[in-house]
Amino acid sequence: ANPIKEIGWGEVQVSNNDIARNWFGDIQSFQAFHWHGETFTLPQGAIHLLSSTYCTNQAFAIGKHLALQCHPEMTAAMIASWCIEGIDELEASKDGLAVQSVDSIQQQIEAKLPRLNKVAHRLYSKWISGLRA
Repeated sequence: ANPIKEIGWGEVQVSNNDIARNWFGDIQSFQAFHWHGETFTLPQGAIHLLSSTYCTNQAFAIGKHLALQCHPEMTAAMIASWCIEGIDELEASKDGLAVQSVDSIQQQIEAKLPRLNKVAHRLYSKWISGLRA
């Protein structure tokens, strides 16, 4: 388990290495969507890609393979559904340092999602181009 559960929006920092630059381009940080209480250690040969204040390992790459802890794939409908389905977890974790209320999660979603979707588009485009290689 990760010491601090992350649920809601939180900034992630892109690692300063060539592999991270290949995946994320000029992006240095972005607001990601989180819903996890777990973490992982980097497998042998993995290159660290993303971290957050409360969870050091948010993403890694091994060769052309990409692993993500945070969720760049989110849509407004997905977030609404997760908040409904996960309301018990939100209530049980509401005093957590990095757990947001449904209202906080929904705040400024119209501004946050397009930026997150741009990150997702870049990642998916890079990943798909790797399938062709």
